[in-house]
Amino acid sequence: MHTTGSRPRLVVSTDGRGVVSHAGSRLLADLADATSLTHAFGDALRRLRPRGIGHDPGRIAVDLAVMLADGGEAIADLALLRDQPGVFGAVASAPTAWRLLAGIDPAALARLRAARAVAREVAWLQAAETRDGIPASHAGGRDLPGLVLDLDATLVTCHSEKEQAAATYKRGFGYHPLLCFLDNTGEALAGVLRPGNAGANTAADHITVLDAALAQIPDAHRHGAEILIRADSAGSAKAFLAHIRALRSRGIRASFSVGYAVTEPVRRAIRCLPEHLWHPAFEQDGSLREGAEVAELTGLVDLPDYPDGTRIIVRRERPHPGAQLSLFDLDEGMRHQVFLTDTPYGQSSLQLLEVRHRAHARVEDRIRCGKTTGFGRFPSRRFQINAAWLELSLAAIDLLAWTQTLLVTGELATAEPKKLRYRLLHAAARITRGARRLHLRIAATWPWRHDLAAAFTRLQALPRPAT
Repeated sequence: MHTTGSRPRLVVSTDGRGVVSHAGSRLLADLADATSLTHAFGDALRRLRPRGIGHDPGRIAVDLAVMLADGGEAIADLALLRDQPGVFGAVASAPTAWRLLAGIDPAALARLRAARAVAREVAWLQAAETRDGIPASHAGGRDLPGLVLDLDATLVTCHSEKEQAAATYKRGFGYHPLLCFLDNTGEALAGVLRPGNAGANTAADHITVLDAALAQIPDAHRHGAEILIRADSAGSAKAFLAHIRALRSRGIRASFSVGYAVTEPVRRAIRCLPEHLWHPAFEQDGSLREGAEVAELTGLVDLPDYPDGTRIIVRRERPHPGAQLSLFDLDEGMRHQVFLTDTPYGQSSLQLLEVRHRAHARVEDRIRCGKTTGFGRFPSRRFQINAAWLELSLAAIDLLAWTQTLLVTGELATAEPKKLRYRLLHAAARITRGARRLHLRIAATWPWRHDLAAAFTRLQALPRPAT
């Protein structure tokens, strides 16, 4: 008997010097400084430092966001940054961070959101000067004009009693936050923490989150670009769509694409639709989607009190194994999905409108990744602390998105946070001193060392806002 391979013998000790882990996360901390997020957070939370001594509240908030972007799940995980002062400097203790979160009342939370908008404008200007600006959203193998905002709610389970946590419609217990992501870059524009029993289709909450998201978009884009708002059927409330239409009177070129329930009038319209009016559906790469077709039901279904020009479109396709089908779908042998849009005739083909709406499903990936970047677990029994935690997790998602927009290229520019952490943020390095400089020496055998070094080089080259 012989072995097929062996590992070298190791003698383990705890006397290593100058060795640091998660060295790539310094990239996020420096990017927060370069986009003025640290400074803006400091201004927003200045009242929480009345004597002007101790840790700067803005720096604590940024350190919490960096920790969440790095994959931390609890305030105690700040120790990873704090125990490496050679890389991250002086980092607040967990009790100090708790006191900061406890001091963020609704007014301070509003200032944090305004601070994020200030930093976002800087980041977008940097993208315009160093790259090709904010990338376009894609659907059907084409670039979509302007900006695309995706709204969706998610359930977050709480395993202990927390203020305003409640039973959910899926018979769980926790919170039901409503969120808005920018599909172009993956940035988390806005979110509101809600009790677990909050309605999924509450128009008032959708309006609140949409207005908060629009406030995050720099003026030149908010009033100069087309903005498409997508949602599932929870966003088809008449009041919400009327609000989107009313945005046009404020100079915002907004339109909508939202899911719609397959009601009895819709079923009757589908049954009477001639076969020659069904057209082949597209895949996201622009190729034909096998077994799927789209058709327009506008004029066949009454849509009272909806904005003028609202169109109703249906897709049918052969159901995949395990698909949840209604009795109507079982009877027809096809799965049907319906959505509403106010995109005028002639601007896009029927198939492109449908594949554009179907791309809304990407928000599910944003939410899944967001739950590993902070809002999958809430740290406190107090609702207001958890609301502040949600806001910092949105800032953490933004830091990851800006890193990909401004600092990396290739597959890392579209990688999910897990891959970004594994390849860049969690890299090990050594700290050395020489020629009056502090050197971060990434391991020579690390496969992505050149990507990380290039990201730091691009970071240094970013134009800084005038102060």
